[in-house]
Amino acid sequence: MIVTLVVIVLLVALLFYGVMIYNNLVNLKHAISQAWANIDVLLKQRHDELPKLVEVCKQSMHFEQETLERVVRARSQVQEAREAGNVRSLGRAEGAMRSGLGALFAVAEAYPDLKTNETFQHLQARISGLEESIADRREFYNAAVNANNVRIEQFPDVIVARLLAFGPAELFKVASGERADVDLKGLFAAS
Repeated sequence: MIVTLVVIVLLVALLFYGVMIYNNLVNLKHAISQAWANIDVLLKQRHDELPKLVEVCKQSMHFEQETLERVVRARSQVQEAREAGNVRSLGRAEGAMRSGLGALFAVAEAYPDLKTNETFQHLQARISGLEESIADRREFYNAAVNANNVRIEQFPDVIVARLLAFGPAELFKVASGERADVDLKGLFAAS
């Protein structure tokens, strides 16, 4: 009788512990989704602001078309990766976007009419603010991904994670080639 009672208590405790692990894994999964949604909102806001910035720059007659096309291409790549939820592609596209915006803002320095344009200044400040917010949210997302990935590899969580198909999530990384600073000297030499 005591052996049966001990076995039942152990099974109930094991079941309870398994439920706790499951609930924690679900919590981590939703933290990743929430962090991604926060990034997505900011990406959408920036996506909506970029055509306005490009239009203001186009109005400056001699503005480098190649620089504008680079930003437009990067915007399209970010949108495609965002809609697909492809973190790896989004990281590459974000790197290209940051590089393109850096080049655009650097080249704009050579255009006094553009630099003093109130709309350009407003859009530049708005987009720069969004860039900072995206970087902040990317940190939160990566922290949630890291917490999830560590948890699903730890014992005994790994057992529950594998049984119930909880998998790793991908970190939001910027492509290594896109981390380099914009070559300001080269940009101004070209203008």
